[in-house]
Amino acid sequence: MSGNNVSHAHNKTRRRFYPNLQQASLFSEALNSVVRLKVSRDTIRTVEKRGGIDKFLLDLPDSSLTKEIRRLKARIKKRIKAKSN
Repeated sequence: MSGNNVSHAHNKTRRRFYPNLQQASLFSEALNSVVRLKVSRDTIRTVEKRGGIDKFLLDLPDSSLTKEIRRLKARIKKRIKAKSN
């Protein structure tokens, strides 16, 4: 996303808005371990609101996820299925 910096003299210079990416350690209850991911601050807030990384990932469609996150989601699904049997 881009926009303008506007000075007091109303000079406009172009600028970019970058996402606030953080290296986060999120605990997965299904895997019983910590998962380290590079996510935005908004995503961290949403994960906490939805009740953890497991519930958050299971609610998302695979088409919106990266390959690494799809593999993590598959591991979580597999572990949940194994625990239920």
